[in-house]
Amino acid sequence: MTVTSMLAHERGQRWLTEGGLRPTRQRLSLASLLVGDGLNRHVTAESLYAAVLEAGEKVSLATVYNTLRAFCDAGIMHEITVDGTRSYFDTRIDDHPHFFWEDDNRLSDASPEELEIARLPEPPAGTEISRVDVVIRLRRKG
Repeated sequence: MTVTSMLAHERGQRWLTEGGLRPTRQRLSLASLLVGDGLNRHVTAESLYAAVLEAGEKVSLATVYNTLRAFCDAGIMHEITVDGTRSYFDTRIDDHPHFFWEDDNRLSDASPEELEIARLPEPPAGTEISRVDVVIRLRRKG
């Protein structure tokens, strides 16, 4: 194992531990790909599955979906739904808006300092707001 892959493995294991998740082989493989280099990621289940195959790991697409769901349930990732059929998974879990690049089907972070929300509607009785996702859709002019 190279120094880089050892560091990625350690970061992945620490990330899982922070979420209270048992570091199974599949979870460690996915976690290392997601946070191993210390950068934040926006992935779809399909793009992560492609990265897993490229890395030579043996994990099914169903396992990728289930593991991403477990990561979200543990609070170490957020799911951002762009439309009814497209979900992205974000390793950056603080409150921040996103740009969705329609031409590339890509999600990226937008600056939270530039976003102002003056007021939110009152939630219905017996409920509370758990999160507000802001997705700003972009397309090239022309």
